[in-house]
Amino acid sequence: MILGIPLYELIITIGILLLCGVVAGFLAGLLGVGGGIIFVPCFYLVFTGFFKIDPNIAILVSTGTSLLCMIPTSTSAARSQYKKGNTDIDVIKAWSIFMLIGVVVGILVSKVFGGAWLTLLFGSVMILNSLNTLFRANAKPAFESLPGKFGQSIIAFCISCFSSMLGIGGGTLTVPVLNACSVPPHKSIGTSSAVSLFVCVPGTILMLLTNQTPDGAPIGTFGLVNVLAAICVVPVSYLCAPLGVNVGKSIKPATLKRIFAIALFIISARMLYSGISYYVSSDTVQNSVQTEQSAQNSNE
Repeated sequence: MILGIPLYELIITIGILLLCGVVAGFLAGLLGVGGGIIFVPCFYLVFTGFFKIDPNIAILVSTGTSLLCMIPTSTSAARSQYKKGNTDIDVIKAWSIFMLIGVVVGILVSKVFGGAWLTLLFGSVMILNSLNTLFRANAKPAFESLPGKFGQSIIAFCISCFSSMLGIGGGTLTVPVLNACSVPPHKSIGTSSAVSLFVCVPGTILMLLTNQTPDGAPIGTFGLVNVLAAICVVPVSYLCAPLGVNVGKSIKPATLKRIFAIALFIISARMLYSGISYYVSSDTVQNSVQTEQSAQNSNE
């Protein structure tokens, strides 16, 4: 037994986390996402399945840990994309302040409303995102260009707010938004890698410093961030991000969109299922307790 877990289960857990890092890092470079669409559901399953953590706590810690893990992943991907000329610096400058404000609001909202509902929010938003991207891979952009300063400030705020709540990189939402505004796919992906940094860095700081470590959280948790899980995935994800960038350079834009959509749909569906299962099981337990109490009252 190590950390209260049988050795073979601990080895499996570490193996899953390492694989998670490989996949997340590769997708970060390939698709411009921060890796959170992989990290959040993986951490959630590990915390609930192996560490037997309450789902309410598990999703919050998964979100915070994901933001931490995305810092090196997004940095690696953003650097590689910038070197290849895929980053729109003007967009980053115009969005930066509003993204920071959105992160603060998103973290506060998730803190107030708790954890279990985030699984449903994550799954629902990302499934809609994936279906839109999949079936519109070859569709013409909805707009000829990005809106003016006010419109872009709203976009930046909403992307960072939702991303920080869900523990995902801003790229997951940035890519389809930029594509819809006639920004070329490779440029959208490169820019979204930089956007992820504006979400995960301040988000991680807030998760670490503005939250007490919940009772029953996995060992190695500080605030709402599990450092031990991050140690397992960060090195491999950082190394795999440039590989994704190089592979993505030779893939057609429409194909990139479809890969992004399919990966997003599978993971989001799993999270949505977990959220629904939690609420169903909670209702079942509550009904069972109420039935027992009614039976006891009638006997009395």
